This record gives sequence, C-alpha cells and structure tokens, in this order.
Amino acid sequence: MRRRFSLLAFGILFFSITTRAHDQHAFKEPEQATWLEKYGNQIDYPFSGPLAFSHLPYTKCLEHEETDFDIALLGMPFDTAVTYRPGARFGPYAIRSGSRRQREARGYTMSWGRNPYAEGLKILDCGDVPVNPFDNALAIDQMEVAYSTLLGRPLATPEKANGQNTHPRIISLGGDHTIVLPILRALNKVYGPVSVIHFDAHLDTWLSYPGGVTDQSRVTHGTFFAIAREEGLISNTSIHAGIRCKLGGEEDLENDEAVGFQLISGDDIDDLGIPEIIRLIRKRIGDSPVYLSLDIDVIDPGLAPATGTPEAGGWTTREVKRILRGLAGLNFVGADIVEVSPAYDNAEITGIAAADLVHDFLSMFISDRPPLKVRERRRDEL
Repeated sequence: MRRRFSLLAFGILFFSITTRAHDQHAFKEPEQATWLEKYGNQIDYPFSGPLAFSHLPYTKCLEHEETDFDIALLGMPFDTAVTYRPGARFGPYAIRSGSRRQREARGYTMSWGRNPYAEGLKILDCGDVPVNPFDNALAIDQMEVAYSTLLGRPLATPEKANGQNTHPRIISLGGDHTIVLPILRALNKVYGPVSVIHFDAHLDTWLSYPGGVTDQSRVTHGTFFAIAREEGLISNTSIHAGIRCKLGGEEDLENDEAVGFQLISGDDIDDLGIPEIIRLIRKRIGDSPVYLSLDIDVIDPGLAPATGTPEAGGWTTREVKRILRGLAGLNFVGADIVEVSPAYDNAEITGIAAADLVHDFLSMFISDRPPLKVRERRRDEL
C-alpha cells in the first residue's frame, strides 16, 4: 500500500514538473510552406479550372468595355426558334466542356502545321450573351447589340492584321441557327452585304413555316437566310455545303437560288471529291468578305448525335475538317458553330467534335493559305 502511494505521488510530481516546463517552453509547430512557395504557379489539368474554351482567359467582355482582343469566343445560348428538338441553349456549355483537353500549350496540330495560340494574337473567351428566353424579339436584339459591341472594339494587336481585317473577329457558339440573323445584321453595319459559306444538312432559306402569321413568328432557324436576303445582309455569292434534307419540291431549290445560294449536296463528296468541293467554294466566294456558319448536323448523326434536326447520311468529322483546311486564306469576317444540343449526346461525342472544329476555325482565320499536307511538309523525312 505504501509503495502504491509512493508511485502515485511520484507520477503527480512528474506531471506537475513537465507541465510547468511545457508552459515555460511551449512547443512550436514548424512553419508550413504556402502553396506558391512549395509548388509555384501550376496550370490547370484538363479536368480542373473554370470552364472557358480551351482554358483561355475568360472575361465578360460585354461588361468590361476596356477589354480588347483580336479573336473572341462568344456564347449565344438561344434555342426558342427551333422547329423540332430544343436544347441548343446549352450548346455553348457543351462546346466549352468538349474543349477541356485543348489548350494553348499543346495547340499545334500536324494538319495545320501551326498553333493558333502561338501567333501573338489575343484570343479570349468573352462569355455568353445573357439571352432572354421568353421574348424572341428581345433576344435577337440582345444578340445583335452584343455582337455589334464587340465588333466595334479596337484590335489588340493591329500590327498583326493582314490588311483585310481591321475589326476583331468573333466565333459564336450557338444556340440554334437563328443566331445568324442578328450576327449578319451586326456585320452589315461594318462590311455591308457579305457572302456566306453555310455547312448544313438543311437549306435554311424557307420563306416561312405553317403558323408563321406574324413578323416575329417568321423568324426561325430555317428561315433566317431568306429574311437576311430581304434585308440586304447577304450577297448573291453564297454557298451551301452538305445539304441532304427532304424538300417540299423543286420550288424549294428555286427559292434557295433566288436567295443567293449555290448548292453542294451531301452526295457530292462522293461524286466530286473533297478537292473539287474546296475549289467550288473558293471560286464562288472569291475575295469578298465571307462569314462561315457551321451547323453541327452537317456531320452524320452517327458521329454527332446531339443536334436538333438530325439527318442520316451526313459527312464525317474528318471530311469537314479537311474542307475547312482548304478554305484558309479567304477573307473571313466571322464564324459560328450552332445546333449543338447536349441532352441528346453520348460521352460528349458532339461537344468534343464541335470544340475541335472551333480550333480549326482559329487556325483558318490566322492562315493566309491552305496548309501543305503533312506528307508534303515532311517529304524529306518520309
């Protein structure tokens, strides 16, 4: 008993002494390095970071009037003028998400032989136009004002302008195809009537749809080119590529020609071949200011299912990309990719394809001539 008491007293005494020593000589944790001290500035991984196209700098350009650029990506999340499937208001999101594996640091492609981000131009993601989803007349005006606002900005690097482009160029992410009407209205204030290269399964030159009894109800994603022609926004040197839709009859083709379009059908890629299609487009356009509009449904729905009005028998993604490379050097004043409706997608097939085509647009804008084929550039090595 006496021994237990002694041990207990010793333990209490020891605890008291060590506690007092701890109070006098408090233990100090080693200082932890900050993130920047330990890791420095790190780039985002493809799956991390804010959602901007190809991890570009993201700015709400409409709100920041001091922001300048040479090329802007602009979302137009509008889909309330479709005739079949809605959902393209989520197209800008899907295209940006599909671009996550793309970035400035690895933007070089063998097909183009260049990296569009390494040309000294200022390329920004300017966010989305906050489009009203309840009033189409208001939404179309908002898109026109937004496009005109950005088109009026000074070039960030005017010394790199090629003489043709004294205004910045905008790649619009749709949205249904109706967005092209306010875009053409905005472009007309700067360039006058422009030629249009139109990749699509459908003509989009119909005069109206059943039930279109008011002026506003005439404006749909299948009538906007006819309205643009009435307003004097497009020239008589425009051209379709990839058309394969069903028609009401020969009268649709006659009206299409009257609107100002020459037609390359979906079947022509087999009968004429890609080089001849490129030649026909270039001959039709010449050196006039030209706007390129690409409906994702020009691609076969087996390769790009997420679209509002799918048509079987379309071109492949590779074929469209090859044709785009052949158009480099034309006087492009802008471009869009439309009708991506991600609710109908699987594993982001369509979003990824659309994002890759936008990357081609950037190279197409910057190149003064079609690139040499990979084999021609590497002839000595091969």
